[in-house]
Amino acid sequence: MEPGSGPKLDICGLVLVPAVLTLAITLLRLGGELLHWSPRLFNPAAGGGFAIVGISWLPFVLGPYFAIKLARAGHGACSPWKAFALSVLGLLIVIGGGFLGFAPRLQFPGKQVVGYIVMVLGAAVIAWGWPALFKVLVAYGYAARVPVVIIMFLALRGHWGTHYDALPAHYVGPASFAGLYLQVAFLPQMVSWIVFTVLVGALFGTFLSALVVGGRAPVPAA
Repeated sequence: MEPGSGPKLDICGLVLVPAVLTLAITLLRLGGELLHWSPRLFNPAAGGGFAIVGISWLPFVLGPYFAIKLARAGHGACSPWKAFALSVLGLLIVIGGGFLGFAPRLQFPGKQVVGYIVMVLGAAVIAWGWPALFKVLVAYGYAARVPVVIIMFLALRGHWGTHYDALPAHYVGPASFAGLYLQVAFLPQMVSWIVFTVLVGALFGTFLSALVVGGRAPVPAA
């Protein structure tokens, strides 16, 4: 291997199995809600009601999984602790974006658009510290959330009585289906939950990688 070169990053190969597992959990969650199984496991309330069966907890596990796999394959961060610090910075920026875009007492034109943009920028900060991990988490995030977007479209159309079509309390958004779908399904899943996946995965992944690797990038085998 030439100096400075490294193994090719196989994002699809790294994400495939976790994505399939995530899809299986999503379908299990949907089936459990349609069949009215235990609400503790399959809560149909808006937002999911912290049901045990769900995919929102997976980034806490898969972030470290991806980070360690990348480090061992020669795609580790140059400085895992720097990457962790940037993840913390990204968290602060995302919190600020959430406040700008969704705090009810703060009102100005285009506030939600500004909020989403700031949140995306906060997640993008992670790319400065560990580009490979950022790419993998973004790829996994969309692999996990695109099926949810499709399910929510069908559920909202068919009024399935699941958390996929349950509207937030005191919903005051657009009344048209297109506007409703955009606001309660598409944008949250394709932006907010991707940001959440990248941020949580990076925070836990960079921290555990720093502990495992010892604060320095691994040298790929020749």
